[in-house]
Amino acid sequence: MSKLDQIPNQQFVFGSLFVLANRVDTLLERALQKFNISSKQWFLSICVASIFDHPPSLKELAKESGSSHQNVKQVALKLQEKNLLELYKDPKDARTTRVKLSDYSYEFWNLTERDSNEFMNQLFKDISQEELESVRKVFNKLSNNLIEMEK
Repeated sequence: MSKLDQIPNQQFVFGSLFVLANRVDTLLERALQKFNISSKQWFLSICVASIFDHPPSLKELAKESGSSHQNVKQVALKLQEKNLLELYKDPKDARTTRVKLSDYSYEFWNLTERDSNEFMNQLFKDISQEELESVRKVFNKLSNNLIEMEK
């Protein structure tokens, strides 16, 4: 029995979250390098495209992506420089900056789709839908616990 097998489940899962996040980030950075985009830029774009049914504010985007307002703004500005995102002032409240994907971004993301699908398929290889549903439930519970801890 290895030392890892002796770690209590709670500690193992907690540590694994960090290890998996680091490893996924490293591999994703490598895969996205040929497109000149970082994993953080990729993730922020996915959040804008997938989570909201309206152009989110930087504040909304920060909350949903689990990052700070300042970090989201920096990543969004980099995406804007690459013409993959548009930042604009909310017409009803000039203090609020909203974010939307640019027209060019749809073309760009179509170019990356095959590589993205291949990455996801490799990452989730041999993991059943039932297992994914179980992990999703656990992640939702962890997320809710974090929300409670932030209060």
